[in-house]
Amino acid sequence: MYLAISGNIGSGKSTLTALLSERYGLAPVYEAVDTNPDLQDFYADMRRYSFHSQVFFLSKRLEQHLTLVNGAAGAIQDRTVFEDANIFARNLFETGQMDARDWETYLGLYQGILPALRTPDLLLHIDAGLPTLRSRIAKRGRDYEQTIPDAYLTGLNRLYDEWVAAYGHSPVIRVPGDEIDFVADPGGFTWICERIEALGFGVPLLR
Repeated sequence: MYLAISGNIGSGKSTLTALLSERYGLAPVYEAVDTNPDLQDFYADMRRYSFHSQVFFLSKRLEQHLTLVNGAAGAIQDRTVFEDANIFARNLFETGQMDARDWETYLGLYQGILPALRTPDLLLHIDAGLPTLRSRIAKRGRDYEQTIPDAYLTGLNRLYDEWVAAYGHSPVIRVPGDEIDFVADPGGFTWICERIEALGFGVPLLR
């Protein structure tokens, strides 16, 4: 299967990707956060670096799909290309951090590459409110993330709610990230696995 994990910054996507990758023997595909040369500058000056940063992520997502996802027997991806456009780039445009010309250029690139990309067999979305996001962002300690405005995170959450509600490429499992700590609580991770397997994916739980 091709399983995709979606969710806001600090929701726990990368951690859940690693756990499910090990559980089901899926090749993990992580977001290219640490290799984005514009990311730290972006958080310091969103308007100036919004287009550069989003195009970098889009190009890396295309590269990942063509080399790691499209032909893979089993893969799990930390964040989808759909989120790049419908959540992050859209939020920057709607809040005035990306101008209309750059948004139209970005959207044209996104729509152009979309037909070449495999769509997920199952989407796992982590819902998490602002206090949970702030707590997890603080714990992982990336300096440039500590000053992300609350309004930016809440704006992303609003767009995530709209996007997940309209998502139609595959079945969706919504994980209540404020209530379930799938890292510290084995029962929380089991809850997720049971719902994946109830849809016919993965393998039977080892009890």
